[in-house]
Amino acid sequence: MLVASAAALVLTAPSAVATAAAPGGHGPAASVHTAGRVKDAGDVLQYSWPGVYFEGRIRGTGVGVVLDDPAADYDVQVDGSTVATLVTPGRTTHWVDGLRDGVHTVRLVKRNDTPWSTSAFGGFVAAPGGAVLARPAARGRQIEFVGDSLTVGYGNLSTSRDCDGEQLKRTTDADVSYGALTARELGADYQINAYSGLGMVRNYNGGSPDVTYRTFYDRALLNVPGDVWQNPGTWRPRLVVVHLGTNDFSTPVGPGEPWTDESLAAAYRSAYGGFLHKLRARYGPGTTLVAVGAGPFAGHVQQVVGELTGAGDRRVRYWPLDDTGFDHTGCHWHYSAHDHRLLADRLTAFLRDLPIRW
Repeated sequence: MLVASAAALVLTAPSAVATAAAPGGHGPAASVHTAGRVKDAGDVLQYSWPGVYFEGRIRGTGVGVVLDDPAADYDVQVDGSTVATLVTPGRTTHWVDGLRDGVHTVRLVKRNDTPWSTSAFGGFVAAPGGAVLARPAARGRQIEFVGDSLTVGYGNLSTSRDCDGEQLKRTTDADVSYGALTARELGADYQINAYSGLGMVRNYNGGSPDVTYRTFYDRALLNVPGDVWQNPGTWRPRLVVVHLGTNDFSTPVGPGEPWTDESLAAAYRSAYGGFLHKLRARYGPGTTLVAVGAGPFAGHVQQVVGELTGAGDRRVRYWPLDDTGFDHTGCHWHYSAHDHRLLADRLTAFLRDLPIRW
């Protein structure tokens, strides 16, 4: 079994989905804290991106986690410790019992990327005799991470580079990706808006040429064409980290693709610049944009950042990714958990030196 840490691997038995009771409101949105891109559907919160997390507080000896998700895996954490890993739980209420009678914090986090499916969370419920308490306060800092499989945490818990589809699903954990680790180091709420296999203008090996990462960026529900996430006004990140380009350039242009090496590079730079302009318009002049460069696309990213800073944008920065010491032992040569830790430490050190207006 390919699950990290001492967490129990649990398949929950299906049961009726309950609605979380909430103080001073209705539905889970009233009693949980989340920074992710979610849609409030009343009795449930719907979402698609990896790493989406929900935090709550209960009083009592047990807590139920209400889910409807046939595709994704989750970690359940109580008082800072992982107590269960739920594998494609389906429609269920998973119970954590035997807690010390008192107040507890509970956190649910979506481990992997399932862009073909919509996930639904119905909130936390307290065991008989207990109560759901007011939701935890939001953190004062917010960071948005934009990327592909490297940002998702693709196969980062695997002990082998050779993975079939099931191994990949079970060993992908966005909660120990460099984004999540960096955010925790900086005491920030975060979004991991990452989609495996997609690039800025070209996807891995030229696949699915009718879409790119930019097709999906605005969505909350990735499998709903035309969906647009409605920011409730609480998501105002003062830092956005963009790590896109590996899929554009990691495989050679095939004979059936509409690119030459030169036209691909030019299109990438143009789209990258346009994407940073979009982020600037969305979040305003006070948000710092960090553009990550690595491998064959590093020079292109650096050029785009140079053009923007030359035009007067002083809050866009280029960061050359240093992968010295990486073992790339995740699935299909992706970052391992060890690599994500190194990357998070290096990124955190870089960010601490920036004059970010938190």
